[in-house]
Amino acid sequence: MGLVTLQMPALPEPVRVVLKPATTALLVFDVVEPICATQPKATEIMVPAVVSLLAQARKAGVPVVYSTRAPNVSKWLPEVAPAPGEPIVQSVGQDRFYSTDLDTMLKAKGITTVILTGWKISGSVVYTSVGATLRGYTVVVPTDASLAATDYEEAIGQFQILNQNSANATNEPLKPRASTLSRSDMITFQ
Repeated sequence: MGLVTLQMPALPEPVRVVLKPATTALLVFDVVEPICATQPKATEIMVPAVVSLLAQARKAGVPVVYSTRAPNVSKWLPEVAPAPGEPIVQSVGQDRFYSTDLDTMLKAKGITTVILTGWKISGSVVYTSVGATLRGYTVVVPTDASLAATDYEEAIGQFQILNQNSANATNEPLKPRASTLSRSDMITFQ
């Protein structure tokens, strides 16, 4: 069998979204030293985008939740470290809802929309987007605040996010119970 080449379908552009602070939570995944400290895309692009979103979210009173699979051996990068009182959900899988109390925690606060950030878009972010939509959440993924080591992994992750379980292939802003691709500078809290 010879080499197979495939053309990726074009991805829609990120869109602007306006989110309600009372019903939105910002989730931060794996922005930790063993994972991100050696990834240039993480330190140069993703971390500044997450820092910007954290500042906006905290100012607007949006709950922030952190998650990593190895909290006992991982150290959050100082720029994005949890503030006092911000919970850290220890996960056992890529889908951060799997075998955790994340869903219970979010629903107890009346959260209906989640913003997913962190490393990496083709891993925990894509799988958590599926887990979130299956549980009825509307998902926003800022493409600059969730990256991967290669452009290929990022394209695959973004494609999967838009075409999973509750598809939003045209990237309709805030399609209920689906995922929307946005960017950190295109997200507003009102």
